[in-house]
Amino acid sequence: MSKVSAKDVALLRKATGVGFSDCKAALEEKNGDIEEAKIFLRKKGLANAEKKGGRVAAEGIIGIQITEDFKKAVMIEQNCETDFVAKNNDFVAFVNKLASAALNNDIQDADKLMSEGDFESQRQQLVLTLGENIQVRRISHMAAEGEVVHYQHGTKIGVIVDVEGSKEVGKDIAMHIAASNPTALSIDKLPEDIVNREKDICLAQTKALNKPAEFIEKIMEGKLNKMLGEMCLLNQPFIKDPSKSVQQYLKESGSTVHQFVRFEVGEGIEKKQENFAEEVKKQLGD
Repeated sequence: MSKVSAKDVALLRKATGVGFSDCKAALEEKNGDIEEAKIFLRKKGLANAEKKGGRVAAEGIIGIQITEDFKKAVMIEQNCETDFVAKNNDFVAFVNKLASAALNNDIQDADKLMSEGDFESQRQQLVLTLGENIQVRRISHMAAEGEVVHYQHGTKIGVIVDVEGSKEVGKDIAMHIAASNPTALSIDKLPEDIVNREKDICLAQTKALNKPAEFIEKIMEGKLNKMLGEMCLLNQPFIKDPSKSVQQYLKESGSTVHQFVRFEVGEGIEKKQENFAEEVKKQLGD
């Protein structure tokens, strides 16, 4: 095998989208011939697998793993292109394998996780087998002050909650979080940019009322607290009994929520809207 240059490896990577080590190995195998290396990668299936990587993967599954003492948990979002593949046994097994590895080895980052062992090769093989773009999008770890309780709504929504007190209460809260999608635990935990955004909205709405200046601040404060409260778990009406807040429900049950994480498959990913009629017209040259 001949020695290859970094420049040739970079050219092959740009042409195929395949990773550095595989491109280097292909060039070494083909004595530095880039065209032959492309064919070599295609024969191995790598080039085709990487080509699928450009397609939008907004479907998928949430995987959760928890330690036996319920003190630590990991939640992973793994994406594919269709709901059909999301239900495939091999696809499901892969996310569970990844979640276990992330939990056992305290791996916080999706890219780092995929570089462990042969996970990237396994992912590429799944791409080839299932014919879709498959990506590990994000990982969240939780170290609990109390115990971790989790809830999954099908495979699309996953919630992990750090609860001190009743596990049954924790399960109720996890279900509430899945349904109500709070932004934060309490108002003081909201990100500053969200608070500032809501302040601007409330100020604009209040000024539009044309009230005397001495009333504006009080009206704005009331509107802001209401809007921010609706975003926060503890202030929300409890989904099983809307006559009381989540905070009241927790107090009555002698339980405390310290933190939570909620994942929903595909949230924040812009899905491509296919227009098949227009596509056919283009193919016909209309």
